[in-house]
Amino acid sequence: MKTNDKLAHASSQAADLFSEKTGQLKNAEQHLVDNCRGYVHDNPLISLGIAVGLGFLFSRLLGNR
Repeated sequence: MKTNDKLAHASSQAADLFSEKTGQLKNAEQHLVDNCRGYVHDNPLISLGIAVGLGFLFSRLLGNR
């Protein structure tokens, strides 16, 4: 029974750590999205140029298949 308690405790700790890391990733994602929105708002023409350039690049890369 001692082994079961150890396994349950380790499992609980792993679940807590996973939950904490998930929260950190969500916060980092939201921070990145907020930064991107701010950049696009402050630099709309540059953002449009980047989007067009990336679209062209992806179409060239995927169009050759």
